[in-house]
Amino acid sequence: MKIALMDSGIGLLAAAAAVRRLRPDADLVLSSDPDGMPWGPRTPQDVTARALAVARAAAAHRPDALIVACNTASVHALPTLRAELEPTLPVVGTVPAIKPAAAGGGPVAIWATPATTGSPYQRGLIGDFARSVAVTEVPCPGLADAVQNADEAAIDRTVAAAAALTPPDVRAVVLGCTHYELVAERIRAAVQQPGLPPVTLHGSAGAVAAQALRRIGAAPAPSAEPATSLTVLLSGRAAELPDAALAYAEGLLLGAASPVR
Repeated sequence: MKIALMDSGIGLLAAAAAVRRLRPDADLVLSSDPDGMPWGPRTPQDVTARALAVARAAAAHRPDALIVACNTASVHALPTLRAELEPTLPVVGTVPAIKPAAAGGGPVAIWATPATTGSPYQRGLIGDFARSVAVTEVPCPGLADAVQNADEAAIDRTVAAAAALTPPDVRAVVLGCTHYELVAERIRAAVQQPGLPPVTLHGSAGAVAAQALRRIGAAPAPSAEPATSLTVLLSGRAAELPDAALAYAEGLLLGAASPVR
């Protein structure tokens, strides 16, 4: 079994680690676009072109499924990716976990990039799934870049700025960018108020990993013998995991579990 994941940068690590936990025996292909990131400020047409190039690079390795582990690419490029690659290659997009967050009651905060915050896409999800709860959209300028570069000071600064915009009575936070899942516990600590129940964080990594397995008819097998193949593609070039990836538990898991080739 081979699962490919694509993103602009290392935000795909969270979903890749989730796949690894569900199916340690799956070979992984990680395809990202450091030459073109960040994708957020680009036009939808440009995002689609960049995403298509990254997806084609991954598809050349003949995976059984492709996870689009990027909210921006899922918003703008998913129809194009599916039109080109399916049904031969199942394509699984990433949707912010607004529905499960709202199902737990409220209030809810949605942390996302400035481009996504207030977008028709996000507002549509709120209208569809969160009409009955109080929702605060929290823009997080610079957070994805800080995570991408493993810049500790910038992560602390941008998380604190977003936490200051998050109402203190929020009970759930939706992590609306895959990069944010790599610093989830720092986000939780920043928004947690003394004396209140723990804030619940809602990411997408586990859900998209499980959906990818369902699309190819594979059941979870967390005790399976670990695979030995991890292919890393940086803007189409064969490479190793970036140093910044190894600053996070998810990157260390992938690097330790599978020799890079």
